[in-house]
Amino acid sequence: MKAIRCNSFGSPENLIYTDIDPINEVGKDQVVISVKATGVNFPDTLIIQGKYQFHPDFPFTPGGEVAGVIKKVGEDVGHLKPGDRVLAGTGWGGFAEEVIAPESNTFKLPDNIDFKVGAVIAEAYGTSYHALVDRGHLKNGETLMVLGSLRGCWHCSDSNWKGPWRKGNCCCQQRGKIGVLRG
Repeated sequence: MKAIRCNSFGSPENLIYTDIDPINEVGKDQVVISVKATGVNFPDTLIIQGKYQFHPDFPFTPGGEVAGVIKKVGEDVGHLKPGDRVLAGTGWGGFAEEVIAPESNTFKLPDNIDFKVGAVIAEAYGTSYHALVDRGHLKNGETLMVLGSLRGCWHCSDSNWKGPWRKGNCCCQQRGKIGVLRG
């Protein structure tokens, strides 16, 4: 099985694309997911540099959120079965062809949602929603201003504020990027 591995703390350039042992066993409350898409997020860069709150043992495979298809389920898994389309928060391990995830962090992905979107729902959309609603207390009719507008959380904020708030502005540093925001 192919994976991107981190053998020591450092920059993304130090990661290695290599073969690793396939996943042959699954815990009682775990699932094995055939990864179709994975999110790449700021915490992934912190983890590989040793700057995040936890430090996986070396070597490890980064990648904290994935979308894919269930390959195997543990004997105590109740709501998922092989063949189900899912998204999962894994902490790490997602930059591989397969990953183990706890059932409690694995959710069915509707057929009308693309794997690429499913792979970023948990972290990017979750972060955006938490910032706008739980911390920002943004209310209906208020205007949202997003700075640094071309990151994943902007696109998620865009989706979130178009719903309940209807007004929003965004800023970016380079004129060439403005078309992305208008598009």
